[in-house]
Amino acid sequence: MNKIARFILFDILKNKIILFYTVLLFILSWSVLGLESNYTKATLSLLNVVLLVVPLVSIIFSTIYVYNSSQFVELLLSQPVPRTKVWFNIFLGLSTALVFAFLIGCGIPIVLYSSIETGFSLIIIGIFLSIIFTSFAMLSAISSRDKAKGIGISIFLWIFFAIIYDGILLVLMFQFADYPIEGIMATLAGLNPIGLTRIFVLLQLDVSAMLGASGAIFKQVFGSGGGMGISLVVMAVWAIIPFLLSLIKFNKKDL
Repeated sequence: MNKIARFILFDILKNKIILFYTVLLFILSWSVLGLESNYTKATLSLLNVVLLVVPLVSIIFSTIYVYNSSQFVELLLSQPVPRTKVWFNIFLGLSTALVFAFLIGCGIPIVLYSSIETGFSLIIIGIFLSIIFTSFAMLSAISSRDKAKGIGISIFLWIFFAIIYDGILLVLMFQFADYPIEGIMATLAGLNPIGLTRIFVLLQLDVSAMLGASGAIFKQVFGSGGGMGISLVVMAVWAIIPFLLSLIKFNKKDL
């Protein structure tokens, strides 16, 4: 890891918000998995916590951190350091710190109390969500000089993917219920990183009734094995594309 990324990583790991985030995840995970006797119910409860808390903290904290680091970024750019290297190391330091916080907060209780397959899938989606929404945060922060506007964009992105998108998908399914749209709906399901990670875990649990409309179609079209493989590829794309867009904006932006 580059010196810039290491500096950012250790700086963030000492941040009180990240420490609180780690402790909160640990308490929630231990409470859900350790005190719930029904394994499937405990996994679903923890899944809901991860899908809401991890993206929200990742995108808001990362957006604020990028804005607060503007003078640090300007100092780095005054040195003979390529812009691409600076921006990538900020992303690497942020995402690594958030992944570490998740692995400590949720990973330890999951390893202790959950099964290998389902526990591993929960850890995978937590890592991907941390990276994906850090990537979105970088894009939000570089899209506007106004800190309030950038944070507002980040909050809207979280609300859109966590709440609004599923509502839109549900309306479309009801409107076109008489048409063979399974393939289209499966594709649309992959356009929501939060919904996609939920489907990824539920395919492991094989709880068809809990998949929801988009998840049921996704399983019908791809099947459990194929669906999970495609989910991983699409999640990787979600992690890369927003960061690349932010990198292009950063390289062109006059600081």
